[in-house]
Amino acid sequence: MADKSLNRTELVAAVAAESGQSQAAVNGVLDALFSTLATSVGEGTKVTIPGWLAVERTHREARAGRNPSTGEAIQIAAGYGVKVSAGSKLKAAAK
Repeated sequence: MADKSLNRTELVAAVAAESGQSQAAVNGVLDALFSTLATSVGEGTKVTIPGWLAVERTHREARAGRNPSTGEAIQIAAGYGVKVSAGSKLKAAAK
């Protein structure tokens, strides 16, 4: 498990320093990126940034489960999830 983390504020500051843009501009771009990503994936469109990552909506069928507190059998409704896959450049950077 990673012992370091980079929160949004630190990410915005790092991208601003790397790109020479203001933190407000970078923050606005990130907001637009996440908004577009959420809308696209929510509509079932796979979003791919070649070499870096792919994000897509997945469907989960209805299934039987158990309430962990009581052990009672329950029915879990069908629904959607999100799958995020790392691309080759991201995988190479992790080595």
